[in-house]
Amino acid sequence: MNDDALAALSEILGDGELLLDEADRARYASDGSGLKGDLPLAVLRPATTERLSQAMAVCARFQIAMITQGGRTGLSGGACVAGPAVVLSTERMQGVVEIDEDAMAMTVWAGTPLERVHDAAREKGLDFPVDIGARGSATVGGLIATNAGGIRVLRHGMMRQNVLGLEVVLADGRILSRLGKLVKDNSGLDLKQIFIGSEGALGVVTMAVLQLKPHAGKAMVVLLALPDFPAALSCLSRARTMFGDRLTAFEGMWPDYWDFVCGEARLARRPVSGTHGFYVLVEIADTDPADIENWFMALSEEGLVEDGILAQSIAEARALWAVREAVGEVDEALGPHINFDLGVASSRLGEFCEACDRCLADVDGAGRALKVGHVGDGNVHLLVAHDGRTETIHDIERAIYGLVAEWGGAITAEHGIGRLKRAWLSCSRSSEEIALMGLLKQALDPAGLLNPGIYPVPEPGADETGRHAC
Repeated sequence: MNDDALAALSEILGDGELLLDEADRARYASDGSGLKGDLPLAVLRPATTERLSQAMAVCARFQIAMITQGGRTGLSGGACVAGPAVVLSTERMQGVVEIDEDAMAMTVWAGTPLERVHDAAREKGLDFPVDIGARGSATVGGLIATNAGGIRVLRHGMMRQNVLGLEVVLADGRILSRLGKLVKDNSGLDLKQIFIGSEGALGVVTMAVLQLKPHAGKAMVVLLALPDFPAALSCLSRARTMFGDRLTAFEGMWPDYWDFVCGEARLARRPVSGTHGFYVLVEIADTDPADIENWFMALSEEGLVEDGILAQSIAEARALWAVREAVGEVDEALGPHINFDLGVASSRLGEFCEACDRCLADVDGAGRALKVGHVGDGNVHLLVAHDGRTETIHDIERAIYGLVAEWGGAITAEHGIGRLKRAWLSCSRSSEEIALMGLLKQALDPAGLLNPGIYPVPEPGADETGRHAC
Protein backbone atom coordinates (compact mmCIF):
# COMPACT_ATOMS: atom_id res chain seq x y z
CA MET A 1 0.00 0.00 0.00
CA ASN A 2 1.95 3.02 -1.22
CA ASP A 3 1.09 6.67 -0.63
CA ASP A 4 -0.44 7.13 -4.08
CA ALA A 5 -2.80 4.19 -3.64
CA LEU A 6 -3.79 5.36 -0.17
CA ALA A 7 -4.44 8.88 -1.41
CA ALA A 8 -6.61 7.58 -4.25
CA LEU A 9 -8.66 5.41 -1.89
CA SER A 10 -9.03 8.29 0.59
CA GLU A 11 -10.54 10.46 -2.15
CA ILE A 12 -13.15 7.80 -2.95
CA LEU A 13 -14.15 6.52 0.47
CA GLY A 14 -15.96 8.59 3.08
CA ASP A 15 -16.05 8.63 6.87
CA GLY A 16 -15.83 5.14 8.35
CA GLU A 17 -15.32 3.55 4.94
CA LEU A 18 -11.53 3.29 5.14
CA LEU A 19 -9.99 1.79 8.29
CA LEU A 20 -6.23 2.16 8.75
CA ASP A 21 -5.75 1.90 12.52
CA GLU A 22 -3.99 -1.37 13.43
CA ALA A 23 -6.53 -2.29 16.11
CA ASP A 24 -9.38 -1.81 13.64
CA ARG A 25 -7.64 -3.82 10.94
CA ALA A 26 -6.88 -6.68 13.32
CA ARG A 27 -10.61 -7.41 13.73
CA TYR A 28 -10.82 -8.31 10.05
CA ALA A 29 -7.87 -10.70 9.84
CA SER A 30 -9.80 -13.97 10.27
CA ASP A 31 -13.18 -15.66 9.92
CA GLY A 32 -14.96 -18.41 11.86
CA SER A 33 -12.70 -21.22 10.62
CA GLY A 34 -10.07 -20.95 13.36
CA LEU A 35 -7.41 -20.22 10.76
CA LYS A 36 -5.20 -17.30 11.82
CA GLY A 37 -5.19 -14.54 9.21
CA ASP A 38 -2.64 -11.82 8.51
CA LEU A 39 -3.15 -8.16 9.36
CA PRO A 40 -4.82 -6.49 6.34
CA LEU A 41 -3.17 -3.45 4.78
CA ALA A 42 -6.46 -1.59 5.12
CA VAL A 43 -10.17 -2.30 5.47
CA LEU A 44 -12.45 -0.88 2.79
CA ARG A 45 -16.12 -0.61 3.80
CA PRO A 46 -17.92 1.29 1.02
CA ALA A 47 -21.65 1.80 1.42
CA THR A 48 -22.48 1.79 -2.30
CA THR A 49 -21.69 -0.31 -5.33
CA GLU A 50 -20.26 2.71 -7.12
CA ARG A 51 -17.71 3.47 -4.41
CA LEU A 52 -16.74 -0.19 -4.16
CA SER A 53 -16.27 -0.22 -7.92
CA GLN A 54 -14.01 2.83 -7.82
CA ALA A 55 -12.01 1.46 -4.88
CA MET A 56 -11.50 -1.90 -6.60
CA ALA A 57 -10.34 -0.12 -9.76
CA VAL A 58 -7.68 1.63 -7.66
CA CYS A 59 -6.57 -1.66 -6.14
CA ALA A 60 -6.37 -3.22 -9.61
CA ARG A 61 -4.31 -0.30 -10.89
CA PHE A 62 -1.82 -0.65 -8.04
CA GLN A 63 -1.95 -4.48 -8.06
CA ILE A 64 -3.25 -4.76 -4.50
CA ALA A 65 -4.85 -8.08 -3.51
CA MET A 66 -8.42 -7.95 -2.19
CA ILE A 67 -10.11 -10.28 0.34
CA THR A 68 -13.92 -10.10 0.39
CA GLN A 69 -15.71 -10.40 3.73
CA GLY A 70 -19.32 -10.46 4.89
CA GLY A 71 -20.21 -11.66 8.37
CA ARG A 72 -16.92 -13.61 8.73
CA THR A 73 -18.83 -16.74 9.78
CA GLY A 74 -17.23 -19.02 7.16
CA LEU A 75 -15.69 -22.30 8.31
CA SER A 76 -13.21 -22.91 5.48
CA GLY A 77 -10.91 -19.90 5.84
CA GLY A 78 -12.11 -18.22 2.66
CA ALA A 79 -12.37 -14.80 4.33
CA CYS A 80 -9.01 -15.00 6.15
CA VAL A 81 -6.34 -12.57 5.02
CA ALA A 82 -3.26 -14.27 3.55
CA GLY A 83 -0.30 -12.06 2.69
CA PRO A 84 -0.41 -8.35 1.86
CA ALA A 85 -4.01 -7.51 0.95
CA VAL A 86 -6.86 -5.15 1.71
CA VAL A 87 -10.21 -6.35 3.03
CA LEU A 88 -13.36 -5.51 1.09
CA SER A 89 -16.11 -5.60 3.71
CA THR A 90 -19.78 -5.44 2.71
CA GLU A 91 -20.95 -4.71 6.26
CA ARG A 92 -22.15 -1.20 5.37
CA MET A 93 -24.14 -2.47 2.37
CA GLN A 94 -27.18 -3.44 4.41
CA GLY A 95 -30.91 -3.31 4.01
CA VAL A 96 -33.84 -4.46 1.95
CA VAL A 97 -34.16 -2.40 -1.23
CA GLU A 98 -37.53 -3.73 -2.37
CA ILE A 99 -40.02 -6.53 -1.83
CA ASP A 100 -42.16 -7.31 -4.86
CA GLU A 101 -45.01 -9.36 -3.41
CA ASP A 102 -46.53 -10.18 -6.79
CA ALA A 103 -43.22 -11.46 -8.21
CA MET A 104 -42.37 -12.95 -4.78
CA ALA A 105 -38.90 -11.41 -5.00
CA MET A 106 -36.76 -9.40 -2.59
CA THR A 107 -33.92 -7.11 -3.65
CA VAL A 108 -31.37 -6.83 -0.87
CA TRP A 109 -27.86 -5.50 -0.23
CA ALA A 110 -25.13 -8.13 0.12
CA GLY A 111 -24.15 -7.17 3.67
CA THR A 112 -27.63 -7.81 5.06
CA PRO A 113 -27.78 -10.56 7.70
CA LEU A 114 -29.92 -13.56 6.80
CA GLU A 115 -32.14 -13.12 9.84
CA ARG A 116 -33.10 -9.65 8.64
CA VAL A 117 -34.13 -11.15 5.28
CA HIS A 118 -36.29 -13.72 7.07
CA ASP A 119 -37.99 -11.05 9.18
CA ALA A 120 -38.67 -8.78 6.20
CA ALA A 121 -40.19 -11.62 4.20
CA ARG A 122 -42.43 -12.73 7.06
CA GLU A 123 -43.76 -9.19 7.50
CA LYS A 124 -45.21 -9.59 4.01
CA GLY A 125 -46.58 -13.06 4.68
CA LEU A 126 -43.77 -14.69 2.69
CA ASP A 127 -40.66 -16.77 3.47
CA PHE A 128 -37.08 -16.88 2.29
CA PRO A 129 -36.36 -20.60 2.65
CA VAL A 130 -32.57 -20.83 3.06
CA ASP A 131 -31.68 -21.06 6.75
CA ILE A 132 -28.49 -21.79 8.72
CA GLY A 133 -27.54 -21.69 12.38
CA ALA A 134 -25.49 -18.47 11.96
CA ARG A 135 -28.53 -16.64 10.57
CA GLY A 136 -27.99 -13.66 12.88
CA SER A 137 -24.52 -12.81 11.52
CA ALA A 138 -24.09 -14.57 8.16
CA THR A 139 -24.77 -12.18 5.28
CA VAL A 140 -26.53 -12.60 1.97
CA GLY A 141 -23.30 -11.99 0.05
CA GLY A 142 -21.46 -14.65 2.03
CA LEU A 143 -24.29 -17.14 1.58
CA ILE A 144 -24.19 -16.55 -2.17
CA ALA A 145 -20.40 -16.70 -2.34
CA THR A 146 -20.37 -20.13 -0.66
CA ASN A 147 -23.66 -21.39 -2.12
CA ALA A 148 -24.85 -22.06 1.43
CA GLY A 149 -27.27 -24.89 2.10
CA GLY A 150 -28.44 -25.32 5.67
CA ILE A 151 -31.34 -27.15 7.21
CA ARG A 152 -34.06 -26.87 4.54
CA VAL A 153 -32.20 -27.96 1.40
CA LEU A 154 -34.43 -31.05 1.31
CA ARG A 155 -37.40 -28.95 0.18
CA HIS A 156 -36.00 -25.71 -1.19
CA GLY A 157 -32.50 -26.43 -2.45
CA MET A 158 -29.34 -24.45 -1.77
CA MET A 159 -28.69 -20.76 -2.28
CA ARG A 160 -28.18 -21.32 -6.00
CA GLN A 161 -31.82 -22.33 -6.44
CA ASN A 162 -33.08 -19.24 -4.60
CA VAL A 163 -31.27 -16.38 -6.35
CA LEU A 164 -32.96 -14.64 -9.30
CA GLY A 165 -30.50 -11.85 -10.00
CA LEU A 166 -27.11 -10.45 -8.96
CA GLU A 167 -25.05 -7.30 -9.04
CA VAL A 168 -21.32 -8.04 -9.01
CA VAL A 169 -18.17 -5.91 -9.18
CA LEU A 170 -15.38 -7.53 -11.20
CA ALA A 171 -11.69 -7.46 -10.29
CA ASP A 172 -10.97 -4.37 -12.40
CA GLY A 173 -13.93 -2.42 -11.00
CA ARG A 174 -16.45 -3.07 -13.76
CA ILE A 175 -20.02 -3.54 -12.56
CA LEU A 176 -22.03 -6.48 -13.85
CA SER A 177 -25.64 -5.83 -12.90
CA ARG A 178 -28.61 -8.03 -13.72
CA LEU A 179 -31.11 -7.55 -10.94
CA GLY A 180 -34.04 -9.09 -12.76
CA LYS A 181 -36.90 -11.02 -11.19
CA LEU A 182 -37.33 -13.52 -14.01
CA VAL A 183 -37.75 -17.16 -13.07
CA LYS A 184 -37.36 -18.15 -16.74
CA ASP A 185 -34.65 -16.49 -18.83
CA ASN A 186 -32.68 -18.41 -21.44
CA SER A 187 -31.20 -15.33 -23.12
CA GLY A 188 -27.68 -16.70 -23.24
CA LEU A 189 -25.60 -18.06 -20.38
CA ASP A 190 -26.91 -17.61 -16.85
CA LEU A 191 -23.86 -15.66 -15.71
CA LYS A 192 -24.98 -15.28 -12.11
CA GLN A 193 -24.31 -18.98 -11.60
CA ILE A 194 -20.60 -18.39 -12.20
CA PHE A 195 -20.42 -16.19 -9.11
CA ILE A 196 -22.66 -18.25 -6.83
CA GLY A 197 -20.29 -20.56 -4.96
CA SER A 198 -17.11 -18.90 -6.29
CA GLU A 199 -16.14 -17.63 -2.79
CA GLY A 200 -15.38 -14.08 -3.94
CA ALA A 201 -12.60 -15.18 -6.27
CA LEU A 202 -14.36 -14.10 -9.49
CA GLY A 203 -16.19 -10.98 -8.35
CA VAL A 204 -17.73 -9.24 -5.34
CA VAL A 205 -21.50 -9.53 -4.89
CA THR A 206 -23.05 -6.20 -3.85
CA MET A 207 -26.77 -6.80 -4.32
CA ALA A 208 -29.08 -9.74 -5.00
CA VAL A 209 -32.65 -10.53 -5.95
CA LEU A 210 -33.89 -13.43 -3.85
CA GLN A 211 -36.77 -15.74 -4.69
CA LEU A 212 -39.39 -15.77 -1.93
CA LYS A 213 -41.88 -18.52 -1.18
CA PRO A 214 -45.44 -18.52 0.16
CA HIS A 215 -45.53 -18.67 3.93
CA ALA A 216 -45.67 -22.34 4.84
CA GLY A 217 -47.75 -21.92 7.96
CA LYS A 218 -47.01 -23.49 11.29
CA ALA A 219 -44.24 -26.08 11.22
CA MET A 220 -44.44 -29.19 13.37
CA VAL A 221 -41.18 -30.47 14.83
CA VAL A 222 -40.68 -34.13 15.74
CA LEU A 223 -37.71 -35.87 17.31
CA LEU A 224 -37.42 -39.60 16.67
CA ALA A 225 -35.14 -42.10 18.41
CA LEU A 226 -34.34 -44.98 16.05
CA PRO A 227 -32.51 -48.31 16.23
CA ASP A 228 -30.01 -47.47 13.44
CA PHE A 229 -29.29 -45.44 10.31
CA PRO A 230 -31.17 -47.74 7.89
CA ALA A 231 -34.29 -47.05 9.96
CA ALA A 232 -33.71 -43.33 9.33
CA LEU A 233 -33.73 -43.89 5.56
CA SER A 234 -36.97 -45.86 5.87
CA CYS A 235 -38.54 -43.09 7.95
CA LEU A 236 -37.41 -40.52 5.37
CA SER A 237 -38.94 -42.51 2.52
CA ARG A 238 -42.26 -42.81 4.31
CA ALA A 239 -42.23 -39.13 5.26
CA ARG A 240 -41.69 -38.13 1.64
CA THR A 241 -44.58 -40.33 0.56
CA MET A 242 -46.98 -39.07 3.22
CA PHE A 243 -46.08 -35.37 3.42
CA GLY A 244 -44.59 -34.56 0.02
CA ASP A 245 -43.08 -31.08 -0.17
CA ARG A 246 -44.42 -30.26 3.29
CA LEU A 247 -41.35 -32.12 4.60
CA THR A 248 -38.88 -29.26 5.10
CA ALA A 249 -36.10 -30.78 7.21
CA PHE A 250 -34.80 -34.24 8.10
CA GLU A 251 -31.70 -33.87 10.27
CA GLY A 252 -29.65 -36.76 11.62
CA MET A 253 -27.61 -37.13 14.80
CA TRP A 254 -25.36 -40.11 15.48
CA PRO A 255 -25.06 -41.40 19.08
CA ASP A 256 -21.51 -40.03 19.44
CA TYR A 257 -22.78 -36.51 18.79
CA TRP A 258 -25.98 -36.94 20.80
CA ASP A 259 -24.21 -38.28 23.89
CA PHE A 260 -21.55 -35.55 23.76
CA VAL A 261 -23.98 -32.65 23.34
CA CYS A 262 -26.67 -33.89 25.73
CA GLY A 263 -24.32 -35.56 28.19
CA GLU A 264 -20.66 -34.75 28.59
CA ALA A 265 -20.71 -31.18 27.24
CA ARG A 266 -24.20 -30.36 28.55
CA LEU A 267 -24.94 -28.07 25.64
CA ALA A 268 -28.57 -29.15 25.33
CA ARG A 269 -31.23 -30.92 27.36
CA ARG A 270 -31.77 -34.61 26.51
CA PRO A 271 -35.32 -34.73 25.05
CA VAL A 272 -35.77 -38.52 25.17
CA SER A 273 -34.36 -41.06 27.60
CA GLY A 274 -32.51 -44.26 26.98
CA THR A 275 -29.81 -45.24 24.50
CA HIS A 276 -30.65 -45.45 20.82
CA GLY A 277 -28.79 -46.13 17.60
CA PHE A 278 -29.74 -42.94 15.75
CA TYR A 279 -31.75 -39.73 16.17
CA VAL A 280 -33.58 -37.63 13.61
CA LEU A 281 -35.16 -34.20 13.85
CA VAL A 282 -38.03 -33.77 11.41
CA GLU A 283 -39.80 -30.55 10.46
CA ILE A 284 -43.11 -30.72 8.57
CA ALA A 285 -44.93 -27.59 7.46
CA ASP A 286 -48.67 -26.90 7.43
CA THR A 287 -49.70 -30.35 8.65
CA ASP A 288 -52.40 -31.63 10.97
CA PRO A 289 -50.78 -33.07 14.14
CA ALA A 290 -53.08 -36.09 13.75
CA ASP A 291 -51.34 -36.95 10.46
CA ILE A 292 -47.98 -36.87 12.21
CA GLU A 293 -49.26 -39.07 15.01
CA ASN A 294 -50.57 -41.59 12.47
CA TRP A 295 -47.21 -41.54 10.70
CA PHE A 296 -45.43 -42.09 14.02
CA MET A 297 -47.72 -45.00 14.95
CA ALA A 298 -47.11 -46.67 11.59
CA LEU A 299 -43.34 -46.31 12.01
CA SER A 300 -43.54 -47.74 15.53
CA GLU A 301 -45.54 -50.74 14.39
CA GLU A 302 -42.84 -51.50 11.80
CA GLY A 303 -40.15 -51.31 14.47
CA LEU A 304 -38.53 -48.26 12.86
CA VAL A 305 -39.02 -45.96 15.86
CA GLU A 306 -38.15 -46.68 19.49
CA ASP A 307 -39.20 -43.36 21.03
CA GLY A 308 -40.16 -39.87 19.98
CA ILE A 309 -41.57 -36.50 20.91
CA LEU A 310 -43.77 -34.02 19.04
CA ALA A 311 -43.20 -30.40 20.05
CA GLN A 312 -46.39 -28.90 21.46
CA SER A 313 -45.22 -25.28 21.48
CA ILE A 314 -42.71 -22.93 19.90
CA ALA A 315 -40.55 -23.24 23.03
CA GLU A 316 -40.52 -27.04 22.78
CA ALA A 317 -39.67 -26.86 19.08
CA ARG A 318 -36.75 -24.55 19.82
CA ALA A 319 -35.54 -26.91 22.54
CA LEU A 320 -35.51 -29.80 20.06
CA TRP A 321 -33.68 -27.72 17.44
CA ALA A 322 -31.18 -26.68 20.13
CA VAL A 323 -29.81 -30.24 20.19
CA ARG A 324 -29.12 -30.17 16.47
CA GLU A 325 -27.75 -26.61 16.37
CA ALA A 326 -25.44 -27.22 19.34
CA VAL A 327 -22.87 -28.32 16.74
CA GLY A 328 -21.91 -24.65 16.55
CA GLU A 329 -21.07 -24.59 20.27
CA VAL A 330 -18.91 -27.69 20.72
CA ASP A 331 -15.51 -26.11 20.00
CA GLU A 332 -14.40 -25.42 23.57
CA ALA A 333 -15.68 -28.68 25.01
CA LEU A 334 -14.28 -30.83 22.19
CA GLY A 335 -10.87 -29.16 22.07
CA PRO A 336 -8.64 -29.17 18.97
CA HIS A 337 -10.57 -30.72 16.09
CA ILE A 338 -11.18 -30.68 12.36
CA ASN A 339 -14.66 -29.77 11.16
CA PHE A 340 -15.30 -31.77 7.98
CA ASP A 341 -18.28 -30.92 5.77
CA LEU A 342 -18.71 -33.98 3.56
CA GLY A 343 -21.24 -35.17 1.04
CA VAL A 344 -22.10 -38.61 -0.33
CA ALA A 345 -25.27 -40.13 -1.73
CA SER A 346 -27.84 -40.12 1.09
CA SER A 347 -28.51 -43.83 0.54
CA ARG A 348 -24.88 -44.59 1.45
CA LEU A 349 -24.38 -42.02 4.19
CA GLY A 350 -24.61 -44.50 7.06
CA GLU A 351 -22.08 -46.88 5.52
CA PHE A 352 -19.77 -43.99 4.71
CA CYS A 353 -19.79 -42.79 8.32
CA GLU A 354 -18.98 -46.31 9.52
CA ALA A 355 -16.06 -46.36 7.08
CA CYS A 356 -14.87 -43.00 8.50
CA ASP A 357 -14.88 -44.41 12.04
CA ARG A 358 -12.86 -47.46 10.95
CA CYS A 359 -10.44 -45.27 9.04
CA LEU A 360 -9.87 -42.87 11.95
CA ALA A 361 -9.19 -45.76 14.34
CA ASP A 362 -5.94 -46.36 12.44
CA VAL A 363 -4.74 -42.71 12.58
CA ASP A 364 -2.26 -42.06 15.37
CA GLY A 365 -3.28 -38.98 17.38
CA ALA A 366 -6.89 -38.92 16.20
CA GLY A 367 -9.48 -38.69 18.95
CA ARG A 368 -13.22 -39.01 19.13
CA ALA A 369 -15.41 -38.23 16.12
CA LEU A 370 -18.83 -36.60 16.29
CA LYS A 371 -21.28 -36.93 13.41
CA VAL A 372 -24.32 -34.78 12.67
CA GLY A 373 -25.88 -33.72 9.41
CA HIS A 374 -28.56 -33.48 6.78
CA VAL A 375 -29.74 -37.02 6.09
CA GLY A 376 -32.04 -36.01 3.25
CA ASP A 377 -29.26 -34.57 1.11
CA GLY A 378 -26.32 -36.76 2.18
CA ASN A 379 -24.34 -34.03 3.97
CA VAL A 380 -22.56 -35.02 7.19
CA HIS A 381 -20.57 -32.73 9.47
CA LEU A 382 -17.78 -34.88 10.88
CA LEU A 383 -15.90 -33.32 13.81
CA VAL A 384 -12.66 -35.17 14.56
CA ALA A 385 -10.69 -34.38 17.72
CA HIS A 386 -6.90 -34.67 17.60
CA ASP A 387 -3.73 -34.14 19.64
CA GLY A 388 -2.91 -30.79 18.02
CA ARG A 389 0.11 -31.92 16.02
CA THR A 390 0.37 -30.71 12.43
CA GLU A 391 1.24 -34.18 11.20
CA THR A 392 -1.84 -35.62 12.91
CA ILE A 393 -4.07 -33.05 11.22
CA HIS A 394 -2.60 -33.91 7.83
CA ASP A 395 -2.93 -37.66 8.44
CA ILE A 396 -6.60 -37.25 9.40
CA GLU A 397 -7.30 -35.09 6.35
CA ARG A 398 -5.52 -37.50 4.03
CA ALA A 399 -7.48 -40.43 5.45
CA ILE A 400 -10.91 -38.79 5.31
CA TYR A 401 -10.53 -37.00 1.99
CA GLY A 402 -9.05 -40.14 0.48
CA LEU A 403 -12.16 -41.99 1.61
CA VAL A 404 -14.32 -39.29 0.03
CA ALA A 405 -12.51 -39.85 -3.27
CA GLU A 406 -13.14 -43.60 -3.07
CA TRP A 407 -16.84 -43.05 -2.43
CA GLY A 408 -17.27 -40.44 -5.17
CA GLY A 409 -18.29 -37.79 -2.64
CA ALA A 410 -17.73 -34.09 -2.01
CA ILE A 411 -14.94 -32.75 0.22
CA THR A 412 -17.26 -29.85 1.04
CA ALA A 413 -21.03 -29.96 0.71
CA GLU A 414 -21.89 -26.43 1.82
CA HIS A 415 -19.00 -24.66 3.60
CA GLY A 416 -16.83 -24.01 0.54
CA ILE A 417 -13.21 -24.76 -0.33
CA GLY A 418 -11.61 -21.68 1.23
CA ARG A 419 -7.98 -22.00 2.22
CA LEU A 420 -8.36 -25.09 4.38
CA LYS A 421 -9.53 -27.51 1.67
CA ARG A 422 -7.95 -26.20 -1.51
CA ALA A 423 -5.16 -28.77 -1.58
CA TRP A 424 -7.70 -31.61 -1.46
CA LEU A 425 -9.92 -30.49 -4.31
CA SER A 426 -8.75 -33.30 -6.60
CA CYS A 427 -10.47 -35.75 -4.27
CA SER A 428 -13.78 -34.41 -5.61
CA ARG A 429 -12.92 -32.88 -8.98
CA SER A 430 -11.09 -34.21 -12.03
CA SER A 431 -7.99 -32.55 -13.45
CA GLU A 432 -10.09 -31.36 -16.40
CA GLU A 433 -12.60 -29.69 -14.08
CA ILE A 434 -9.85 -28.03 -12.06
CA ALA A 435 -8.19 -26.76 -15.23
CA LEU A 436 -11.47 -25.26 -16.45
CA MET A 437 -11.98 -23.51 -13.10
CA GLY A 438 -8.52 -22.05 -13.53
CA LEU A 439 -9.43 -20.77 -16.99
CA LEU A 440 -12.49 -18.98 -15.58
CA LYS A 441 -10.33 -17.39 -12.91
CA GLN A 442 -7.79 -16.30 -15.51
CA ALA A 443 -10.51 -14.79 -17.70
CA LEU A 444 -12.22 -12.77 -14.97
CA ASP A 445 -9.23 -11.96 -12.73
CA PRO A 446 -6.05 -12.33 -14.81
CA ALA A 447 -3.86 -10.66 -12.18
CA GLY A 448 -5.16 -12.99 -9.45
CA LEU A 449 -6.11 -10.14 -7.11
CA LEU A 450 -9.45 -11.42 -5.76
CA ASN A 451 -9.14 -13.73 -2.75
CA PRO A 452 -5.78 -15.11 -3.92
CA GLY A 453 -4.97 -18.57 -2.63
CA ILE A 454 -8.48 -20.00 -2.50
CA TYR A 455 -9.18 -20.73 -6.14
CA PRO A 456 -8.04 -23.98 -7.80
CA VAL A 457 -5.32 -22.76 -10.13
CA PRO A 458 -1.98 -24.64 -10.44
CA GLU A 459 0.54 -23.80 -7.75
CA PRO A 460 3.91 -25.15 -6.55
CA GLY A 461 3.45 -28.75 -5.45
CA ALA A 462 0.79 -29.52 -8.03
CA ASP A 463 1.43 -31.36 -11.28
CA GLU A 464 0.93 -29.76 -14.67
CA THR A 465 -2.86 -30.12 -14.44
CA GLY A 466 -3.11 -28.49 -11.04
CA ARG A 467 -4.04 -31.81 -9.43
CA HIS A 468 -3.04 -32.52 -5.82
CA ALA A 469 -2.67 -35.92 -4.26
CA CYS A 470 -5.51 -37.19 -2.08
